[in-house]
Amino acid sequence: MQSSNAPASPNFFTQEVADGYDRRNSALAPVSDCLHFLVRLVLADLPDDARVLCVGVGTGAEILSLATAYPGWSFVGVDPSEEMLAIARRRLTQAGVMHRCELLHGYAADAPPNGFDAAVALLVAHFIKRDDRQAFYCAIHDRLKPGGVLVSAEISGDPDAPDFPAMLEDWKRIQSLMGATPDSLANLDRMMRDVLSVLAPGETEALWEACGFPRPIPFFQAFMIRGWHAAKE
Repeated sequence: MQSSNAPASPNFFTQEVADGYDRRNSALAPVSDCLHFLVRLVLADLPDDARVLCVGVGTGAEILSLATAYPGWSFVGVDPSEEMLAIARRRLTQAGVMHRCELLHGYAADAPPNGFDAAVALLVAHFIKRDDRQAFYCAIHDRLKPGGVLVSAEISGDPDAPDFPAMLEDWKRIQSLMGATPDSLANLDRMMRDVLSVLAPGETEALWEACGFPRPIPFFQAFMIRGWHAAKE
């Protein structure tokens, strides 16, 4: 499915990558557990019957986290990878929450229009090309009810900032835990600059504001992973 919000590479999540996704990320469980914990707190004031959009739902980890904590919520998950959606569908079914979920093949702009109390996009935005990033955030904004909350976390940093080389060395520790090879670590700087669309925090915040969100509130940072939330006015 094509969309103006296509990721930097549509081939990132092949069947092989999808099958090993959770295994590779298991080493980062303390980070992801903390992120999910804070997301649950950010969204704690939603209605008991909240409808939540999960953009780039992947293998369903954020739905599993939220569905367990909030048994009255329902979810729509979108992802451009059929392989990842198949894994999410299996995991959600095994957890007994699939009846509260709808999974769609596509991007943020392919989700149903309006009506969501919240939207969650975790470690997704850096796969969206720089020129398409504002449209990505605006597509999410347009699908929220007034007062609906966007929660997003992405790899964020300024490659031209004086502290970026030191931040990159920290990020290499994360990549090593995920099984990165010496060659891939040596090419990490190029990957961050030329393959992923890694934006400086201020640039991301400005794009949110351009879509109509008030100034985003930072709520999470783990090395180069940063998270924000904001409510639609």
